[in-house]
Amino acid sequence: MCITMCARGSSSRCALRLKLHDQRVRDIQRQVREWRKDGRKTYMCTGRPGWLTVSLRVGKYKKTHKNIMINMMDILEVDTEKQVVRVEPLANMGQVTALLNSIGWTLPVVPELDDLTVGGLVMGTGIESSSHIYGLFQHICVAFELVLADGSLVRCTEEENSDLFHAVPWSCGTLGFLVAAEIKIVPAKSWVKLHYEPVRGLENISKRFAEASENKQNTFVEGLQYTLDTAVIMTGTMTDHAEPDKINRIGLHFQPWFFKHVESHLKGDRTGVEYIPLRQYYHRHTRSIFWELQDIIPFGNNPVFRWLFGWMVPPKISLLKLTQGETIRKLYEQHHVVQDMLIPMKHMQEAITRFHQDINVYPLWLCPFRLPPGRGMVHPKGQEEELYVDIGAYGEPRVKHFEAKASMRQLEKFVRDVHGFQMLYADVYMEREEFWEMFDGQLYHRLRDELGCKEAFPEVYDKICKSARH
Repeated sequence: MCITMCARGSSSRCALRLKLHDQRVRDIQRQVREWRKDGRKTYMCTGRPGWLTVSLRVGKYKKTHKNIMINMMDILEVDTEKQVVRVEPLANMGQVTALLNSIGWTLPVVPELDDLTVGGLVMGTGIESSSHIYGLFQHICVAFELVLADGSLVRCTEEENSDLFHAVPWSCGTLGFLVAAEIKIVPAKSWVKLHYEPVRGLENISKRFAEASENKQNTFVEGLQYTLDTAVIMTGTMTDHAEPDKINRIGLHFQPWFFKHVESHLKGDRTGVEYIPLRQYYHRHTRSIFWELQDIIPFGNNPVFRWLFGWMVPPKISLLKLTQGETIRKLYEQHHVVQDMLIPMKHMQEAITRFHQDINVYPLWLCPFRLPPGRGMVHPKGQEEELYVDIGAYGEPRVKHFEAKASMRQLEKFVRDVHGFQMLYADVYMEREEFWEMFDGQLYHRLRDELGCKEAFPEVYDKICKSARH
């Protein structure tokens, strides 16, 4: 059986949707060819305003580059026989999970925030608590369709245009314009049975987290670390049946913020089991933007505020960026950390100690993922699959005399030394040579030469490094 986005409508509407997609692709090709005809005076970039992106970085290249308008936010097809969904790049996680869950399917990896787009997750990266089984978001993608620098449309898979397929993830739009992606889907169940386990002692936390991550019987694995020596490790499985007295609908607007609810198990030193609706589990940190909202609305978790005004949160990150003045932005940059570092699991204990010494931000988000060997920008050092952990630090550093550039450069060096990776949505302080020490640029640079990208798009380092904003 093949279900499409228009399954509840007519086949003519489905055909119209695909026809409109083809028209939008042709319009992008036209814009690229016009850029070439006009003499290729500047680099190209997408015309989507910088404030609309979920990344806190505000790149100024949009004002100097040729803006290619890409208005593509549809879910095109859901094929339950092949178990894939085909989507346009601006379709977001909230939109995709709402549709798929309604017909009994889901993505194997659903990165947390509703507004994260497929294009951002392909060209950047994405991760979730199921990544210890499925890998990063790029690893559940089976095909990409791109408009290249010469205006041609190409489709790439593991078998077709394989080099480009492997080079696209983490390239941040510097190899071509993504116009569609095909992504694996899996059957969904109604509930997540979630087990909470408070753990004390850093060595014990690291050991217990690695054990949970290696156990493929756990559909979901996640840790929230509240101090250097205390954490709650959560393991979950999907199920169609829930014990009525253990149901917790965490997505309701008056419910406590999820990270505070998790912390109650630590404070009470108690394990627990709950049943959470699947889609509410996927977006469990969305209402509080993980724990960033406590710095923006300090009283936001107050029961009275939640009952009366909880339906108003979270504010859109795009709105926060749009209304943020330059002075506030610079203060935030110097006194706030938003970073995700991907570390081999065997170095987890050492890494958390370094995070504590260099920035001292809590809670820390701990999310395991498998990293298969490959030839793109991000892969293990050897030729075998390796288990990694994403350590996410979001908040105000508590180390004395924190200095953003110096502190982050120390942390970046540690990550390079253990063959880890830094997510590129965040501030990057590395020099060019350090950046290409962290990431494998061999295939990326070869394809930029072959596909004529050097005059069409900036190098990924120039696009995301700090100097790109000045």
